[in-house]
Amino acid sequence: MSTTPAPPATLLIQTAFIGDVILMTALLEYLHQTEPATPVDVLVRRGNEGLLAGHPHVRHVLIWDKKHRKYAALWDLLGQIRAAQYGRVVTLQRFASTGFLTAFSKAKERIGFAKNPLSQFFTRRVPHAIGDGTHEVTRNLRLLTDAVPTPLVLPRLYPSAADEAAVAPYVAAGPYICLAPTSVWFTKQYPEAKWLELLASLPQNVRVYLLGGPPDVAACERLAAASGRENVTSIAGKIGLLASAALMRGALMNYVNDSAPMHLCSAVGAPVTAVFCSTVPAFGFGPLSPVSFIVETKEELACRPCGLHGHAACPLGHFRCAYGIEVGQLLATLPVVSS
Repeated sequence: MSTTPAPPATLLIQTAFIGDVILMTALLEYLHQTEPATPVDVLVRRGNEGLLAGHPHVRHVLIWDKKHRKYAALWDLLGQIRAAQYGRVVTLQRFASTGFLTAFSKAKERIGFAKNPLSQFFTRRVPHAIGDGTHEVTRNLRLLTDAVPTPLVLPRLYPSAADEAAVAPYVAAGPYICLAPTSVWFTKQYPEAKWLELLASLPQNVRVYLLGGPPDVAACERLAAASGRENVTSIAGKIGLLASAALMRGALMNYVNDSAPMHLCSAVGAPVTAVFCSTVPAFGFGPLSPVSFIVETKEELACRPCGLHGHAACPLGHFRCAYGIEVGQLLATLPVVSS
């Protein structure tokens, strides 16, 4: 009895930040729906591989260590990719490094955005326009299909039983809110003084968990201490990304910046209120959860947005795009909590 051989594998390349990898998972869902027999591997930067641990639609995770022998490691990866004989290599980035891996992969299908400097070597080149309101997930899906499904295929993460167990004590302690107060970019971050104002205004009978990675521990612990509330707890650096996603899924509300925790919410369907300071939802990176709120200043600012990613400081020094957001706008999205 003969069996049909599996089709050649696909490689998805996304070596940018955590949020970008989360949004990439929508392509994993799409490929699983449309080509369930096709094995799919993913290439990410070192440090982001934990997001895909135990992912049911990923065969192998390849890792690029950008901090150690960066370009030598890139060359090694090209050899690894060629040896795997992928039928399709897709880069979701617009940079030469991943374009290099795609262009010279020897894959029959080499796909990426037209803005990539090496896109002339791709077999499929797709436009990538930012600012017209098109979501990044839609832009990414266009790499695979001209007919993006409606409703949109959403990103999805898969916390393990161990992740669920890690947050079970926090969930069991009673109703709670999660707050992820930090961002890689200063101008994407709601100011600490405003977060403190929010913490003072939240219902006293609801616990608050402050979330973040190891670089965010000091900021979260400082915020917890300054709040003066016994039921505000920083667990930044104590649980992983997938465990954080599992915790956020059970929250009454998750308050986040335009940053990775917002995308964690999208990937597990967690309720979210996303605070946009210097950036705008029209860039296409807004929340996708069923219960989603976007909060931004009501003031018309000629300087906003001041960039796609944000800055280390407000270029004009006033940071009105953040300080102009009233805490009442955030409180308005919180479900009614019984005393």
